[in-house]
Amino acid sequence: MTSAVDFASLLCSRLCHDLLSPVGALNNGIELMADEQDPQMRQRVLALLGESALASANKLKFFRLAFGAAGGFGEAVDTREARAAIEGLFGPDSKVRVHWMVAEPALAKTAIKVLLNLALIAGDALVRGGDLHVGAEGGELVIRAEGPRLVLDNELRTALLGETPPAALTPRAAAAWLVHNLVTEAGGGVMVDQPETGVLLFGATLPPLSRD
Repeated sequence: MTSAVDFASLLCSRLCHDLLSPVGALNNGIELMADEQDPQMRQRVLALLGESALASANKLKFFRLAFGAAGGFGEAVDTREARAAIEGLFGPDSKVRVHWMVAEPALAKTAIKVLLNLALIAGDALVRGGDLHVGAEGGELVIRAEGPRLVLDNELRTALLGETPPAALTPRAAAAWLVHNLVTEAGGGVMVDQPETGVLLFGATLPPLSRD
């Protein structure tokens, strides 16, 4: 088992990697605004700055819930928070279409973190976009990704299943390793399956899920 400090470093590296693009775009936009005099171009740059700022904020909200201690002090988290985080991560103009299939009003914090991290991994696997179905019922969490091109690196698959040596973990696999550890500590299991071309299934069992 990798140390808590090492694992925290992996998660921080993953977070910084994902934030680099929108934050970098903000920086570039500000530099352009300093030199640009054309009103139309300035308006365009302002629009791009707004998009980058929104993307940065949405990513931070997602990672705060998926990696951090968001959700208050109770054991359960409102599933509307998780839905907003996932939909915000991919955005309204994303090629990934989110289909929310969770009827539970609240889930245990562990279940929320697992659900979000599996959605993150599945969304990344939809290289050319597609449909991301997010479901939870009883003690079962299910993520189904469907698209014209699905790529799940073996590094992520082995981390999800707990088959990666701790010393070989990279920031890219941090979310997958987090899922494995959360589920294992709860006494559950993780399933990864590609039953047919263009379909990827993730499943996790977390008995029992909180209904508080």
